[in-house]
Amino acid sequence: MSILPCKDRRYLDARGIAYREVEQGGQKGVILMDFPLPDGKFQVSQANILIVLPPGYPDVPPDMFYAVPHLLLVAGDRAPQATQVRLNFDSQNWQRWSRHNNQWRPGSDGLWTMIKRVEAALEMAA
Repeated sequence: MSILPCKDRRYLDARGIAYREVEQGGQKGVILMDFPLPDGKFQVSQANILIVLPPGYPDVPPDMFYAVPHLLLVAGDRAPQATQVRLNFDSQNWQRWSRHNNQWRPGSDGLWTMIKRVEAALEMAA
């Protein structure tokens, strides 16, 4: 089953990012497997990251992303801000990272844009 546009799959393959495309109850997503996290920032060094793809993607932007395991900041041993809500998807309980996207450029942006947003959110987490 292929959910992602060819450009997204080529990008992931070129970067060496392992991923799974998943569909559950009409909702589609991509799971980035063992995604590396900023050194020393969280209780683990890597996590699975879920990006739910809205109907109309890639012209419609993904909004938030989700993590398993639930990430805790090493400093203060607490969850980052705006990560308290959970999502059950693909038989797992995901930690939602509420980071909204208001600058998507239909026709130009793709999964590479969302991954850059994920990386920035993980780096800036407080």
